[in-house]
Amino acid sequence: MTDGMTTIDRLTPVTKRIDRAAIRLYAELTDDFNPIHVDPDFAAKTPMKGIIAHGLLSVNLLWQSVRRSLGEAAVSDAMLDIRFLRPVREGDVVTAGGERRADGDGYDVWIDNQHGETVIAGRILHGPGRAAS
Repeated sequence: MTDGMTTIDRLTPVTKRIDRAAIRLYAELTDDFNPIHVDPDFAAKTPMKGIIAHGLLSVNLLWQSVRRSLGEAAVSDAMLDIRFLRPVREGDVVTAGGERRADGDGYDVWIDNQHGETVIAGRILHGPGRAAS
């Protein structure tokens, strides 16, 4: 493997319970106090019918998974192409992971909730114009 990165077939799963404290801390860190994230009364009246976590709070789990699996170098030159498929709700337990693509062109990545529903899915590539190998 070049660039000091390791090649593996499966990324190390990273799991976190997304509780109100985590959502609040993320809001403070990013200065994103959208009431859908922090105001239970407001959030209950929206189509989401309750507080949802910031999407990037969950995406951070993907980066942790990549870092633990492939090393710091894999994070520094990675490109993430993902879709947000479902909201992460207060109290959800989400797990991020990934699997090396059959064509060797990076990793398919996902974040699933405790019900086995995929909330975020996509692909990670390493380096401009090249896949992790």
